Amino acid sequence: MRFKSTTYRTGLLALTLTCISGSGCVRASSAAVSGGTQPVVAGVSAPAPAPAKWSERMLNSVLKRSPWMADPAQKDTWGYTQGLIIYALEQVWRQTKDPQYLAYIQRYGDKMIDAQGQIKTYKPEDFNLDNLNSGKVLFNLYAQTKDEKYRKALDQLREQLRKQPRTSEGGYWHKLKYTQQMWLDGAYMASPFLAQYAATFNEPAAFDEVANQLILLEKHLRNPQTGLLYHGWDESRQQKWANPQTGASPNVWGRAMGWYAMALVDVLDYFPAKHPKRQELLQILDRLAAAVVKYQDPKSGLWYQVVDQPTRPGNYLEASASSMFVYALAKGSNRGYLPKTYRAAAEKGYAGITGQLVEVKPDGEVNLLQVCEVAGLSADRDGSFEYYIKEPIRVNDPKGTGPFILASLELNK
Repeated sequence: MRFKSTTYRTGLLALTLTCISGSGCVRASSAAVSGGTQPVVAGVSAPAPAPAKWSERMLNSVLKRSPWMADPAQKDTWGYTQGLIIYALEQVWRQTKDPQYLAYIQRYGDKMIDAQGQIKTYKPEDFNLDNLNSGKVLFNLYAQTKDEKYRKALDQLREQLRKQPRTSEGGYWHKLKYTQQMWLDGAYMASPFLAQYAATFNEPAAFDEVANQLILLEKHLRNPQTGLLYHGWDESRQQKWANPQTGASPNVWGRAMGWYAMALVDVLDYFPAKHPKRQELLQILDRLAAAVVKYQDPKSGLWYQVVDQPTRPGNYLEASASSMFVYALAKGSNRGYLPKTYRAAAEKGYAGITGQLVEVKPDGEVNLLQVCEVAGLSADRDGSFEYYIKEPIRVNDPKGTGPFILASLELNK
């Protein structure tokens, strides 16, 4: 076996990861850059007592399963799922201050951003909102390192939104190839990034843009009878999945609503207290939370893949939507964006996830079950009930594990 050690310097600490070629890291140690050593940090692939909290247990399991994070030679892409996991990793680091976690974050940034600030595998001409989500991890890297390559990359992503194709009301198209379409997914991909950019680099006018995107999505996708939001909207009414009168897709996909719920609570972290649209965003979140709790499964505390049709054959309790709703309800109640009473619904949902959808292996590795792999809207993805329930179900899809870690942090679990 060939061993390779790589040292990552982050602030005043250096982290050395020793890896078996073609495998994950087996040993990690940290030391002060100026000399002296810190205790050895347990390797993520070696059997060890699990940390007490679910947030760290799941994160360490994700790191163990993710060769692209353990080995800088592994190829990777600039994708929203990578950004979701790295963002969750950042939030755990903020709580634990474990240098190993910060080193993982910096390794991803250094792998994906070259010295000139160009983002590897990123194609701005695609005008794909998904590509903005990973940008959130660059704010902390820029703050920690002061390396201008991160600022240049952030500015490049911001520039995409200035040129993003839009509906007649100014709503972002989800991608260039999805003409005149707004999707709930895009709320999470773009809005928290833009809100953080506006707050970090003093661009107050961008908050108007953030608010407009979230308000337009509710306007066109909310069902007034249920309070739930459909997955997507086609302004042209040309897509076969679009309602001829409203332009909305026909069903309520749990994760789409989860993306939107997370976007709202994350945006509010940066939104100015006196902004004229802040109150409207809080009202949208309140309406959304009321609808989400109404459709929470009373027995399990979880939510279904197609939220409002729990009794139809083939529907199932889905982990990513459940984790996202728990996160939004918990964070909303913790930060005062929602009444404190929503904390109970979050706790109930979380108990359902850990009780029914989490599996712990004998060596302590944690698995998250029943995660929908992917769903979208296009010529061959018609937004029907049958479509959503036939998409593959995965174990440990990052679109579930990332929100589970975030929900665990909000509930201090």
